[in-house]
Amino acid sequence: MKINKEEIPVIMSGSGTVLRSQKHLGKMTASYNEMTAGTDFGPHLRGLKKDHCHCSHYGAVLEGTLLITYDNGEEELIKDGDIFYIPPGHSAKVERDLKIIVFSTTKEHTEVLNHVVKSIGELNNMTKI
Repeated sequence: MKINKEEIPVIMSGSGTVLRSQKHLGKMTASYNEMTAGTDFGPHLRGLKKDHCHCSHYGAVLEGTLLITYDNGEEELIKDGDIFYIPPGHSAKVERDLKIIVFSTTKEHTEVLNHVVKSIGELNNMTKI
């Protein structure tokens, strides 16, 4: 199974952000996202368990920098060329314009993504697709 990142369906775009998501690539959801510096997921995770993402993610940063903040207060910076695993219980903020490929557990990713897309769309009048 394979898919080109540009063929992954766009689920939201606007304000320099493009979120793409393909469910059931194997047993995971594949995402290719482009986000601008300053994008902070923290406010968009409010209302989820502990106001953090409860999904695990595996992936690679193609360009940019992402600051991960965990439930315990620890922080981790992932950047260009890094391959990563992010466990449940985190938030994220884009420090430098970001292009990232992520594989996530489908059920939890769908729950979190629906919550985030609704929040971002309401705050920024982004186009939902």
